[in-house]
Amino acid sequence: MAERVALVTGSLAEPRIRRIAEEIADASLDPVVVNVGVKVAALMTADIVERRLKLPEGTDKVLMPGRFRGDLQRLAARFGLPFARGPEEAADIPSYFGRGKGRNVALDRQDVMLFAEIVDATRLSIDQLLARARFLKGEGADVIDLGALPDNPFPHLEEAIAALKSEGFRVSVDSFDSDELRRATRAGADYLLSLNETNLDIAGEGSATPILVPALAGDLPSLLRAIAQCEARGQPFLADPILDPIHLGFTASLVRYAELRRLKPDIPILMGIGNVTELTDADTTGMNALLMGIISELRLNAVLAVQVSPHCRTAVREFDRARREYFAAREAGALPQGFGGGLMALRDRNPFTTTPAEVERLAATVADRNFRIEVTEQGIHAYNRDGHHVAREPFGLFPHLKVEDDGAHAFYLGVETARAEIAFHLGKRYAQDEPLKWGVAGETGDSAAEAHRLTFKEAGSTLSAKKKGEST
Repeated sequence: MAERVALVTGSLAEPRIRRIAEEIADASLDPVVVNVGVKVAALMTADIVERRLKLPEGTDKVLMPGRFRGDLQRLAARFGLPFARGPEEAADIPSYFGRGKGRNVALDRQDVMLFAEIVDATRLSIDQLLARARFLKGEGADVIDLGALPDNPFPHLEEAIAALKSEGFRVSVDSFDSDELRRATRAGADYLLSLNETNLDIAGEGSATPILVPALAGDLPSLLRAIAQCEARGQPFLADPILDPIHLGFTASLVRYAELRRLKPDIPILMGIGNVTELTDADTTGMNALLMGIISELRLNAVLAVQVSPHCRTAVREFDRARREYFAAREAGALPQGFGGGLMALRDRNPFTTTPAEVERLAATVADRNFRIEVTEQGIHAYNRDGHHVAREPFGLFPHLKVEDDGAHAFYLGVETARAEIAFHLGKRYAQDEPLKWGVAGETGDSAAEAHRLTFKEAGSTLSAKKKGEST
């Protein structure tokens, strides 16, 4: 028997919600649209719902608008039914019920160990190293890699390892200097980057796990010989065929990873991605997504990420998200679509939640001076009781807004229309009074900026619409 779900809405959004309900109804789901008797359902209170909501017979569950902030437990107790908060945009209701590509999935599982390198470790004090390590751990790193620089002494290597270990960090040391690697394993480092068949004896001087690389660039047979030595003596290891930069052997290096996995289906393999992310002028979210696809298919076990170039400043965070989304997708036997969209930084799959015709209809119902701002494929819409205007950039709207003598309102509308312009040109979703979403790359944790945003929003609340008219 189909589950009957009441979709609570207001009069402005009702036609659209009815259309969506018709689209998602099937043998297992019977969505029923219930107009609670207000214009914008997102703005109603629990008191209003208790007084006005009339549920159809046989209702099994009630779905409230995503922006409704009333007490759901209170309503569930009052009506004797489960109440849930739906998505913030009506366009996402199909995904909420599993009818679209979106999924509500847990991203707490992954199977790729993430090394994050501090490339200039030799130049940093112990306090600076600890601060950087704490930051990288917060970004998702499992292992802190201390990068040694050629011809740059590392006199405090042992002290650095001890300090990091005392705070619970796993530590690797990355050096071309055999003496530094010996010092590192004797000091208690967990991993050594990088050893090959010519200096593998260093691994026997301590308990560190070696990361094995070819003795010469592209020399897969030498890597296989080093692997054989470790296997013969029961020495744990990770193998890294080395990912080369684009136009300097990139494709051939990918083939080496695939060939190593074919020859050695059960060994742990690491891929260092910095040669591609750092040395390519492209956004790292897309590069990390593609590299993670290769890693997921080949079942590689570890990644070494760096974020030195400013354009790579969120690379570790991005890869942490990528490994979680791709693990969930692989476990589900699905394409990496609809698993949170953490790597969708610049564009959205469904950027426009309303059509120009729907905005025109909404604009005709507005009876107050507060401006509603929306984005459709036509451009930026700004409308209130005095008119409906459309432009592709804010300066095309400003002459029609009549706020030249109202500084606060002009500032507010400037901020919102600028956001709307960015969303329109990039193909991102825009929601009035909400910041644009940049995927995991935009998760800054800037509480001060958020506080300022909320303060201004409260101060300008009498000048702007609380929420856009097409809220669910």
